[in-house]
Amino acid sequence: MAFKHSIVAALVLFLAVCSANSSALAETFKIVGFGDSLMAGFSLGPGQGFIDRLQEALQAKGHDVVVANAGVSGDTTSGGLARLDWSVPDGTDLVILELGANDMLRGVSPGIPEKNLDAMLAKLKARKIAVLLAGMRAAPNLGSDYEKAFDAIYPKLAAKYDVPLYPFFLDGVAGHPDLQLGDGLHPNPKGVDVMVERILPAVEKAIAAGGGAS
Repeated sequence: MAFKHSIVAALVLFLAVCSANSSALAETFKIVGFGDSLMAGFSLGPGQGFIDRLQEALQAKGHDVVVANAGVSGDTTSGGLARLDWSVPDGTDLVILELGANDMLRGVSPGIPEKNLDAMLAKLKARKIAVLLAGMRAAPNLGSDYEKAFDAIYPKLAAKYDVPLYPFFLDGVAGHPDLQLGDGLHPNPKGVDVMVERILPAVEKAIAAGGGAS
């Protein structure tokens, strides 16, 4: 009888472990889009912004994900660094880090956004949160020296922290007036769809990696 009870107890324990593992595997993947107005959805209607459209695209492809919007219009890398800790909650699996455009538009010395982004990446790495770094490019009117120094920030930091780099967040939209708002800077709804389509493989690859940073 004791042997039979032991078998039953072992079976119950086995089923409990399987159930726990199944729950863990089914846990929703949590993404935070951390950036400026390009992430926040400046001047776009409900459901038209990058975050909403990305979540919709990922879910349509069968991913159990939720994408939180931590974009703040007008934010610089200095502002992002100051709010990073409370804007990215514990339990986040992946941060899409997109900042630097406002530093560039204000002509801030490239060394400052580089230092701030470096600090943000270090903080996220210490918290074991994976990062997809979304790069930005300098406007040509700032001069070739500035452009060269600014554009080098993102690949340099991606290599330093061994994180994937999406080279240009506005890829396919910059320079295309039909995909931009009247200001010539921000994407319109059609532009957002182009951005989502182009970045989607990189986000899916990060999800497949399982999140978490070593």
